[in-house]
Amino acid sequence: MATFIEKIKKIKIPGDTIVIPMFIGVTIASLFPQVFEIGGFTTAMIKGTGPLVGVFMLFIGASLSFKNAPKAMMRGGVIIFVKVAISVIIGLSVAKFMNNSLFGLSSLAIIGAMSVANNALYSGITASYGTEIDRGAVAMTTISVGPTVAMIALSSSGQANIPFLQIIGSILPLVLGMLLGNFSPFLKKHLTAGITPIIIVLGFVLGANMNFRQLISGGFAGILLGLIVVGVGGVFCILADKATGGTGIAGAAISSTAASAVATPAAIALIDPNLASLVAVATPQIAASVIVTAILTPMLTGYIAKHSKKSSVTTLI
Repeated sequence: MATFIEKIKKIKIPGDTIVIPMFIGVTIASLFPQVFEIGGFTTAMIKGTGPLVGVFMLFIGASLSFKNAPKAMMRGGVIIFVKVAISVIIGLSVAKFMNNSLFGLSSLAIIGAMSVANNALYSGITASYGTEIDRGAVAMTTISVGPTVAMIALSSSGQANIPFLQIIGSILPLVLGMLLGNFSPFLKKHLTAGITPIIIVLGFVLGANMNFRQLISGGFAGILLGLIVVGVGGVFCILADKATGGTGIAGAAISSTAASAVATPAAIALIDPNLASLVAVATPQIAASVIVTAILTPMLTGYIAKHSKKSSVTTLI
């Protein structure tokens, strides 16, 4: 028995720092959701994903040096641009050539799921596998937020105003952390020491805001959507990452669906009522993609990280 337990302990799970807490959170949320509605600090923590991500980005910023900031900005900009571009190409192709249905997936569901990434998951994964440049790239990957991309791509409104101040507010903690870390070795030491603990907490909170019923509701189409986001979008993002001099880790880590994407269909339908009929179908499909990519993205990144290490060893030999 003791030997079996020791073998279990030795099993390496890709992105375990964030994946294991996330799995615990989603399990509790699926079986005993009332636990997180108890109130007090418990509910406040579970509902506080935004503040936790802000603190996490502050810590990540402290680990980023000024000299690597331009490279990080370029890498983040390239991979998020490619992610968005691929989502639009696939989504509009389905609308034009497949009567807006790829095994039940509409262009709304495809663009809504593929165009935005789970930046908290990205940060957690790159903190485990990536370089300083990979981690700092999150400053640019946060640019694709909300339903703006889907709105523009689908031309569902005559205007699509990008919330510039919201974008600035999203990356400000990272910039502040970078300033503090570069000007004070003392703060750099203590802020960066908090990266792993907050990844664990953040992983649990992310899981607590999901449940396995979303996977079931999305059905086969929802699972397929998640596979497309990771398998197709991930491949192109990995290639884009390598084009910037990276190992592919950042590209793999960005191949997920943001939890906020679940609200995209409803948000777009408010602007274009003609799409209202797609909301009931697209919403659970995107929700399923959130779950599927939360599981597969760390696995893909782990594989790329392992492969890149082998390549480095081969090159040295």
